[in-house]
Amino acid sequence: MKRACSRLFCLLAGCLLATGQTGAQKEFLRKFVAAAVARTHVTVRYDPAYVGIPYPNGDVPADTGVCTDEVIRAYRAVGVDLQKEVHEDMVANLSAYPRKWGRRIDANIDHRRVPNLMVFFERKGESLPIAERPEDYAPGDLVTWDLGGNVPHIGIVVDQKAQLTGPYEIVHNIGQGPKMEDVLFSWKITGHYRYYGPKN
Repeated sequence: MKRACSRLFCLLAGCLLATGQTGAQKEFLRKFVAAAVARTHVTVRYDPAYVGIPYPNGDVPADTGVCTDEVIRAYRAVGVDLQKEVHEDMVANLSAYPRKWGRRIDANIDHRRVPNLMVFFERKGESLPIAERPEDYAPGDLVTWDLGGNVPHIGIVVDQKAQLTGPYEIVHNIGQGPKMEDVLFSWKITGHYRYYGPKN
């Protein structure tokens, strides 16, 4: 029993060390997760309509939004403006981003598109393995899925579980406003990221 406990401690310690997170990064993720959970107490009508918004720090009306808006708003709550960060990276590195919407850069909508966020998080954050084990996904991680038929989706891993041995729950908006649900493995995972905000 003592040997098993010792081995478990070593495995857990190894996982903690493997993250290589600084104290500031851990605190950032803690606040980010809290902001994501807070979003579940807000009423939002799912609305994918194109809306002209200010720049920087622009947002669609607070009572509307899609899956990406929950990520954007959670980051904004901890001082990161994804509209600005994505726009600036696209201006400097447009060829790295999908051409699905042509070559025109649009600060009103570019950061609200899942494929663009996937490229941005891979370039400016950490691209993590797509794994089948719940323990490989940590609070503060971002996950993208294909809902079927090439329909992308994104959500935030938070620090609560529906079951003790299950995966952490996800804060996302799939059509009924921001919810916290046990859906990590409900669809095909297409991306797994961690982003602490701009490095400077």
